[in-house]
Amino acid sequence: MTSGTTARRKLVAGNWKMNGDLAALAELDAIAAAAAAHPGVDVAICPPFTLIAAAAARTALPIGAQDCHQRASGAHTGCVSAPMLVEAGAKLAIVGHSERRADQHETDAEVQAKAEAVMAAGMTAILCVGETEAERDAGRAEDVVSAQLTGSVPAGARAERLVIAYEPVWAIGTGRTPTPDDVAAMHASIRAGLRALLGTEAEGVRILYGGSVKPSNAAELLGLPDVDGALVGGASLKAADFVPIIAAA
Repeated sequence: MTSGTTARRKLVAGNWKMNGDLAALAELDAIAAAAAAHPGVDVAICPPFTLIAAAAARTALPIGAQDCHQRASGAHTGCVSAPMLVEAGAKLAIVGHSERRADQHETDAEVQAKAEAVMAAGMTAILCVGETEAERDAGRAEDVVSAQLTGSVPAGARAERLVIAYEPVWAIGTGRTPTPDDVAAMHASIRAGLRALLGTEAEGVRILYGGSVKPSNAAELLGLPDVDGALVGGASLKAADFVPIIAAA
């Protein structure tokens, strides 16, 4: 991938979180049709583990996982490894999501190890970073995210296997929303941090915005510098909500 913003294709990835059943996979048909109608945009869906194989069998859309254990196998009850995900049909995996950093107390070192496992298995890692409300209000947002990048991005990562997703945790379900200037500033900071870590390879790494993206704000957010797509939560569960975001990209 060549350097420069124009070389980065938009990516819209849906994170279904702990939602969905086999019947919900019918939504993939309309999402796939929208992806085909907008060939300049990459579209992916990350359903629960239980739906990965069925989703991959149903659609040509890239299907991803919402987490991945850092080990390939072993005594890790309840966990799923990268080779297992590949066998199920996954092409990518989210690592370090804010909910897992908070609820499962995942550290930067664990997130880095998971990203390395994902990439070693031939998948793309969507590596999440973001600050809490308290950190934002204390004026520490960019420092926090910079530290997460430094601690989580694997050394020597290649752009074709790494995507960064910025999640302002304070803007998810709180009613507070970042301004376009807030988003642009953080994405610029992340790009600078990636350059420090990866050199020229950083120019090809896509940075997604993941703070409650919906049809009403997608066009504005996706038009900002260094916003290379979106990681979409609740709005990705229904094609009627997700397709307009694809169109905006």
